[in-house]
Amino acid sequence: MVSFAAEPIFSVGSFKFTNTLLDTFIIDAIIVSICFYISKNIKLIPGKLQNGVEYITETLYNLTESVAAERTAKIFPYFMSFFLFILLINWSGLIPGVGTIGFFHVADGKKELIPLVRAASSDLNMTLGLALVSLVATHLMSISTVGIKNYLSRYFSLNPIFLYVGILEIIGEITKVISLSFRLFGNIFAGEVVLSTVSSIYAFLFPLPFMLLEVIVGLVQALVFSMLTMAFMAVLTTPHHAPEEVRHK
Repeated sequence: MVSFAAEPIFSVGSFKFTNTLLDTFIIDAIIVSICFYISKNIKLIPGKLQNGVEYITETLYNLTESVAAERTAKIFPYFMSFFLFILLINWSGLIPGVGTIGFFHVADGKKELIPLVRAASSDLNMTLGLALVSLVATHLMSISTVGIKNYLSRYFSLNPIFLYVGILEIIGEITKVISLSFRLFGNIFAGEVVLSTVSSIYAFLFPLPFMLLEVIVGLVQALVFSMLTMAFMAVLTTPHHAPEEVRHK
């Protein structure tokens, strides 16, 4: 049975180091290592790894440019970072041994398996943290781009109607955090539960279609989270009282 909460594998004082946090560090190390390797081995005639990275980067950059236009240079690094990180932590849960190799812990007379590594996106703390980073980065970028006065005018006004709309905007910003975090967490956690249940019934060949489905779900959820962040950034970096042609530029 998959635990709803991430399991601690050791503690340092009052700080509990969980299996999802270990997965986060592993994925971070992989991304940094690949970036470092490519930056030190860029070739005029690219190899397979460089060619694949360039293709993915160019595709996502063009996608960002179609939405954000002249703000692409500011928004793309966040879009690309969220996409790569979330995609890899989603897929990490499908690697053999992740979520199944660990140690046993006896609690209340019952022996429970504590996995050493578990997909970080199946931890609500991680997805909530990602949503908060997305929200804070979006609003800081909005302030630096349109200015503090234009930024505040989106939410506060002496006009009662605009003030009411501004309150709804603030509520909408709060719900963004909830929707971004719970959507990602719910889909990945549900996938872990399904795979765990199916594998316990019949562990040979039968789980393969479900694993393929989770590969697609992991990709879709990474795209949804990163594209929503990109769209929010594009909207909030547009001046609130900009002419119509600027808003759609």
